[in-house]
Amino acid sequence: MTNHTDRELRRILADVLGLKPAQVAEFDADTGLFGHLPELDSMSVAGLLTEMEDRLGFIIDDDEIDGELLETYGSLLAFAQAKRAAA
Repeated sequence: MTNHTDRELRRILADVLGLKPAQVAEFDADTGLFGHLPELDSMSVAGLLTEMEDRLGFIIDDDEIDGELLETYGSLLAFAQAKRAAA
């Protein structure tokens, strides 16, 4: 499930943010997201989180969303993996 979550999260980021799959494929745990990718702004965060819910099969509560969640690819992936494991 871990690899599936990683692959799907990369697809979601590419689709929602309009990034090239090759660019997203190079993301590692320390790749900065919010504040580092111009495509990921406050308007696109809602779309990103909605797509994560729809495609990964979990619900994100408002109180789970904070700056750390979107700080790096690694933090977003860890969140998605934990949510899928609990779903």
